Amino acid sequence: MNNLVMAYLGDAVYELYVRNYLINKGICKVKDLQKEAVKYVSAQAQADILNRLIDINFLSESEIDVIKRGRNAHSHQNKSTDIITYKKSTGFECLIGYLYKEDRFRLEEVMEEVLK
Repeated sequence: MNNLVMAYLGDAVYELYVRNYLINKGICKVKDLQKEAVKYVSAQAQADILNRLIDINFLSESEIDVIKRGRNAHSHQNKSTDIITYKKSTGFECLIGYLYKEDRFRLEEVMEEVLK
């Protein structure tokens, strides 16, 4: 699957996990849900999460390869963030999409680490 398509899928999967997590925390107002979700789903937040996962050696070499392919895919940069942050967030979304398609158990492990 094309890396940008994988990132597109990963974006949706990740958003669903975050929304479910926040609802399960008991947040009931949509305004509050949106405010909290941004802490996880913005490009900067995703880049920070990716950096943390790498720093704690949580990801396998094959997962790092998926991230690199997603990060290096040619895409249109979002004007609200710098190119490095944008590419890291795209790499993170690519990983989530890949894991959704290939290894749901590992996806659960990654999301548990991300959302703790």
